[in-house]
Formats: sequence, C-alpha cells, structure tokens
Amino acid sequence: MTAVDGEAVGPVEAAGEADEPGWEVDPDDEWGVAVITTVGRQLRLRREAAGMRAGEFGAAVGYGEDLVYKVEGGKRIPRREFLDRADEVLGAGGLLSAAWEDVKKVRYPKRVRELGKLEARAVEIGVYECNIIPGLLQTSQHVRILISAAQPPYSPDDVERMVAARLARQSVFERDPASSIHFVMEEAPLRRQVGGTMVWQQQLEHLLEVGRLNSVTLQVMPTNTEAHPGLDGRIELLKFPDGTAVGRADGLFNGRPVSDPKQLRVLELQYGTIRAQALPPRESLAFIERLLGET
Repeated sequence: MTAVDGEAVGPVEAAGEADEPGWEVDPDDEWGVAVITTVGRQLRLRREAAGMRAGEFGAAVGYGEDLVYKVEGGKRIPRREFLDRADEVLGAGGLLSAAWEDVKKVRYPKRVRELGKLEARAVEIGVYECNIIPGLLQTSQHVRILISAAQPPYSPDDVERMVAARLARQSVFERDPASSIHFVMEEAPLRRQVGGTMVWQQQLEHLLEVGRLNSVTLQVMPTNTEAHPGLDGRIELLKFPDGTAVGRADGLFNGRPVSDPKQLRVLELQYGTIRAQALPPRESLAFIERLLGET
C-alpha cells in the first residue's frame, strides 16, 4: 500500500490491465466486495439467460472477455459506461444501468470513503499540513500531478480513480449548514511550483477563493518561524454534532486515529499552538496574493 496525502490507496494494477475500464476490488473492503459480487452475479445471469458466451458479450459491449469474467466474478469494479452498454446489449430495461448507484459508492478506496464520510459529518475540521497543500484544497490538476509522481507509478485508471476520490471529498465546502474548517499550511509547499507556472498559479488562485469563504479559515506558517509541534507531520481534528471527536497526528500515538478525550486534548493543544504561531488569516491571504504576484 502507498499513502498519498495521508490516504491509503490500493496496489498498482498489472501492466496488462492498465487500459481496462474499471478498478480492482480491494479484498479487505467487505462492503465493496459484496456490492460488486452482487452486480457481477446479476450480469452473468442475464448474459446466460440471453444465450451469450462471455467472449461474444464482450465483443458486443466493446470490452475483452477477460474483463467480462472479472466483473462477473466480483473482482473488478465496472465503470458506468460498461453497465450502460451491458444493459443495452442484454435488454435489461435499465436494471443494470441502475446498479451504478451502488457501484459508484464503492469505486473509491475504502479508507478514502471512510475519511470522506467523517469529513461530511463533522461540524468542525482542523488540518495542519507540513509537506504539501492539504487534499481538501488541491485543484484537480495539482492532485493528478501529485498522484502521478508516485513510485512505483499507478496505472492511468488508478490515477483517475484517486483524483476523483480526492475531489469528491471537497463537497464538504458545499454543506448547508456549513462546517467550520481551519487549515494551517507551511510556506514551502506554497512556493513549490508543482506542475509548472500555470498549474501553480491556478492552485494559488484556488486557495484564495476557498480561503475567502465565510466557513473557512486559512493560515500560513512562515518558514522563518520558531520550531512548533507540527514538525513531526500532518495533524487532523474532526468534531461532530454529538460532541464526539476524532483526530490523528503523524508524530503521536503511532499515527493512529484517536477518540479518547485525553489523547484528543494533546492533539488540540498541538494544533492550537500551531495556529497561534502561524500568520493570522488576513495576513495569510495577503501572503498568498504576494506569491501569486511574483509570477
């Protein structure tokens, strides 16, 4: 497993499968396996009822026989266009196409789905990031370049899957009522021109746009500041409507998520100290504006 932006993502596909339309199923994702197995079984039963062999059906929908067997066996997550084409070829009357409503919920890696659910439920989100721009603030081009830089490299399909998963989490900004979201990021990642000047400019402009939302507080930690508790790595705190919370820090508690009040107080103390040392929100936005003006 490889971590990108603190999110675990699945293994690289075999080279021969890089162009196939879909994603490998994580065997540890019990719910995902159950959904895809059910969809695959429905597809196989309809194909057999129509008297079509797998190879014949694959040719009709425009995909290989091997992929058909993988989808039917619950080993590969189909894309929407595969299900739509299968529905048309088998005369399923929209039932196979409708399966996309379930499939789309499990197409992202399990840990990313769980993180997205927590963020969507949280009334307050606090994030400190030391090495990169936080995932919730990344543009699509920035995300794609970061994920594509991983070694060993991901297949094009896996890259697009992870990009979509990262961007889907950003729906948290559209909640009504809005969550209170706080970010602290280091100066160094803001100066790193990931993807070249144009992509970097678009990323800075996006930071300014999000940072001006009423529900968002964005702070920059200058490089010339004193040592602070975030030097060990990323910190994230999520607080929920019922008063419970969960948090995680790279440098504490073996990097595991914690919900014990005593451990959360330690995280809150560290995060509060970081926020106090960072530039105030207004000065932080002005700092980003100056960076943008330097291009």
